[in-house]
Amino acid sequence: MPDKQQASFQIAVHDDFRRVNECIHKQLHSDVALVSKISEYIIKSGGKRLRPLLVLLTARACGYNDYNHVPLAAIIEFLHTATLLHDDVVDQSDLRRGRDTANALWGNAPSVLVGDFLYSRAFQMMVGLESFKLLHILADATNVIAEGEVMQLMNINDADVTEDDYMEVIRCKTAMLFQASSQTAAVLSKASPELEKDMANYGNYLGIAFQLVDDLLDYEGDSETMGKNLGDDLAEGKPTLPLIYTLKHGTSEQKALVREAIEQGGRDNIAAVVEAVRSCGALQYTASKAREYIAKAKRCLNLLPEGEYRCAMADLADFAVVRSC
Repeated sequence: MPDKQQASFQIAVHDDFRRVNECIHKQLHSDVALVSKISEYIIKSGGKRLRPLLVLLTARACGYNDYNHVPLAAIIEFLHTATLLHDDVVDQSDLRRGRDTANALWGNAPSVLVGDFLYSRAFQMMVGLESFKLLHILADATNVIAEGEVMQLMNINDADVTEDDYMEVIRCKTAMLFQASSQTAAVLSKASPELEKDMANYGNYLGIAFQLVDDLLDYEGDSETMGKNLGDDLAEGKPTLPLIYTLKHGTSEQKALVREAIEQGGRDNIAAVVEAVRSCGALQYTASKAREYIAKAKRCLNLLPEGEYRCAMADLADFAVVRSC
């Protein structure tokens, strides 16, 4: 991705983002040393913090001139980080963003409990915003995300999952927090109902595209650039879109190979499955779906006033499909 494109959505809210980092550091404090230690580790483990960036950009694009979007962005990051801690335990992951996961270092129980701490701290901060509508949106989003995680768990090792089933999982599991990020920022900015709806849709479409690319990279990237092991989703028996497409459009041999891989999990035939996915057009199809959602996301920006923040939000959408990790 060109450096200037990356800079556009980060530099636009550079000062706000610095305040978010200060807020996160302050709110991570706990008298229980292990809570602070694990929280600090996972928060500082990398990533571009796209969700809090989305809060900041949306608020400023909607004309917000105060600073309550800073704790709102920190709340979103805490919710996201809590899901990562829980996800890594459920998936038994040992690598995230190129670093050992918290559960690999401290064990499952501390990771789950610190995730609970981050959830509860986020809700403490929500109350501090003194907005029932914001609390309602974030509470609903947190519930939907949990449902999405359970749906994904139910789909493990199920080779009959359809594309519609998969899209519903990623809408709930991933896109919902993107949607909540942009929608709450619009609500905080007292945007019109029409603009609030557009901002919610923008976040939803952006989040779907982001997850599509994430699932594509499981077969196209490498562990050094991805920060996780190639084929992790396949090893866990997750039927993501590249696999679902191969099951529908691949040769008989490719279909049988992928079905067995999903149902059995593990890494025994990863090289052959990756080759099947690449050769039957599944990655191109997944990438084209991601581009479709980014185009829809960018159309949701039309009601925003022209300017730096609207351009930055368009660039953030482009980043979702051209990123390398």
